[in-house]
Amino acid sequence: MDFFERQRSVRTSSTRLVLLFLLAVVLIVVVIDGVFLLALAQSDPSPDPQRLLGTGAVVAAVVVGMIGVVSVVRILALRAGGGAAVARKLGAVPLEELASTPALVRYRNVVEEVAIASATPVPQLFVMPEEPGINAFAAGSTPADAAVAVTQGTLDRLNRDELQAVIGHEFSHIVNGDMRLSMRLIGVLAGITVLGVIGRILLYSGGTGGGRRNNGAAAFMIAGLVILVVGSIGVFFARLIKAAISRQREYLADASAVQYTRQTEGLAGALKKIGGLEDGSRLRSGRVEDVSHMLFGEGLDFSSMFATHPPLVERIRQLEPGFEPAEVADLQRQWRRTPPDGMAEDAALGLAGPGEARPATESAVTPGAPRDLRGTVGNPTEESFRAGAELLAAIPAPLLDAARRPDLVLGLVHGLLLSSDPDVRQAQYELVVRGHGRDVADQAWQAGESLEGIDAACRLPLAELAFPALRAHGRDEVRTVIAVVGDLIGADQRVSVFEYCLGTLLWTQMSEFLTGRPPWPTRSRRLADCRPAAAALLSAVAAAGHGTDAERTAAFDAGASVLLPGQDLAYAPPAELPALDAAWGDLDGLQGEEKARLVDALVATARADDAVRVAELELVRTVCGVLHCPIPPAMRGRR
Repeated sequence: MDFFERQRSVRTSSTRLVLLFLLAVVLIVVVIDGVFLLALAQSDPSPDPQRLLGTGAVVAAVVVGMIGVVSVVRILALRAGGGAAVARKLGAVPLEELASTPALVRYRNVVEEVAIASATPVPQLFVMPEEPGINAFAAGSTPADAAVAVTQGTLDRLNRDELQAVIGHEFSHIVNGDMRLSMRLIGVLAGITVLGVIGRILLYSGGTGGGRRNNGAAAFMIAGLVILVVGSIGVFFARLIKAAISRQREYLADASAVQYTRQTEGLAGALKKIGGLEDGSRLRSGRVEDVSHMLFGEGLDFSSMFATHPPLVERIRQLEPGFEPAEVADLQRQWRRTPPDGMAEDAALGLAGPGEARPATESAVTPGAPRDLRGTVGNPTEESFRAGAELLAAIPAPLLDAARRPDLVLGLVHGLLLSSDPDVRQAQYELVVRGHGRDVADQAWQAGESLEGIDAACRLPLAELAFPALRAHGRDEVRTVIAVVGDLIGADQRVSVFEYCLGTLLWTQMSEFLTGRPPWPTRSRRLADCRPAAAALLSAVAAAGHGTDAERTAAFDAGASVLLPGQDLAYAPPAELPALDAAWGDLDGLQGEEKARLVDALVATARADDAVRVAELELVRTVCGVLHCPIPPAMRGRR
């Protein structure tokens, strides 16, 4: 499957989730109605049929209302809290709150490599320090508010290739929309399991009665027991739904992880260590069942009927067809004596440490150069990883450090926007003082001076690397950042391509972080209905990378012939780039093949003269990021 086919697959899974949820609700209502009506019939030998019908309707309405309210409230709470809230509930700790170690530096480096190669926002990073099993998960409503958490066992036991495979698996969930589906699944399942929770509360509260309250306590206990038994139906369906939705998604994520890491040994090695180590992938957290369907490996010991993941041996066989179950037993005996040490394996295998170049390794997957970039959307290639590594290596270490540190990141982001004109720069300095204080303004001034010699192609990736540290400042500070950045961009009364791209990415990603959804209303649209928006976008790309009107018109025509062949589209660039903001809602609503065609048209426009410039590259990557179809850095920009 390519990215767009996987997106359609997620929508199919979403439809299946709704149908299974409705089926579970109907069965729960039928059972509860049956219990109540049976109780009424026992208490009244000659019940009134209308009374029975009315009681059944009331009970059904109460149950449906309760399930619906709990589900909606939980979904909204998850959206508001983002992936970080889910990680914290499982005892995960933000990476920046932990003392730096080589294993944590390696973890951050691997995540940034995969993020740049896949053109995906860098997620917030968490570690579960009390979990010795090998596991990980990605949580969040959108890629911009995603969090990735790994266990201490993952850091301790996996070598770099294996860790990269696990991270690639989690990124596939982020990119393909599985993560959003999983978050909705948590909310939906909270609704259909709420009766079991109420039953337990009543059962336990009944046991606290005494003396003259014994009769009332007994009534509570009986009611609680009945509701608990009925609520077990919800638990049954919750586990069944998770299993039905999750298993196939895990196979697809494994396949994507192989694509991301360009080899199968890493993922197979991680799965073998899960099977061979005593702790496996189990989590100790009492909240693990809520997120069991989001994990890299099984977090609980479920029966095969309720397992949220395919059998471990089958996952390994997808990567190594000749693998036999007896090999797991051999690994168990070996590692019982001497458990694996991931960092020691790195040293023995010659894998990269912090700041070291990775040696060339033979890849089990060698994707060829695609005829267009459509095939690389959500599917980073060898060239994508190489380009991403070159970008990281080209950024000076002090600037990378500032991008990762919450105490320095505000100065860096604002410093990226400081003008070379002394008067404008001074005015911008005062704007930063007004928004954040003089200390941050001084940091921005210093960052601006450090940034003067940096390669233009590195500036936007550096800003994107800084977004997770920005989110660590909290919601009020993030809103201030958005406002100050807007003021800095407008300080000289003109908007460059870089300024527009940085401002747009910041606005969209931070808005999704704050609200859990894009900053514009989206609905499914057809390309034919979006002609003006699409034409304005192609015109902006043509204008950004070509000098004369004839060259711009020719570039626009190249893209238009791909977008809507045979239709009359005219080159008409917007008077200013911010006018493109009105197009995002419509274009983000395109689905499948039509969004893929828009990507092809953008690339055709940029490549019309076979010389992709940095401004074109920044604009194309920004557009694709905003429209949630990330395009890897396979095109190389030049000044």
